Amino acid sequence: MTPTPHTITSAQRALSDEQAGRTRKYLISMGIRTACVIGAIFIPGWPRWVLIAGAVVLPYLAVVIANGGKQRDSGTPDDVTPQAHAALPASGKAIEGVVIVPSDEEAPR
Repeated sequence: MTPTPHTITSAQRALSDEQAGRTRKYLISMGIRTACVIGAIFIPGWPRWVLIAGAVVLPYLAVVIANGGKQRDSGTPDDVTPQAHAALPASGKAIEGVVIVPSDEEAPR
């Protein structure tokens, strides 16, 4: 079983790209809020109250959505799996299929 090499496509997105995406989301939300405020000035009746409510709630939602954290790109993270190595006995010949795991007593301190 050969180990799978890491590729550049498994790297995280650049911080500047991520920040640009968050800025874009925030600006879109604030554009909608501006439209709600302008619409509330000119539109009478019950739609005015809906637009006012949107103008009040959108800043909070815009900040929460923009700062929602890093988005994972499609795919799954690469898992690191331990590879079994053949043990070397005193004779120097490898014994296939045997894995030596040091105990706590044998581990260097």
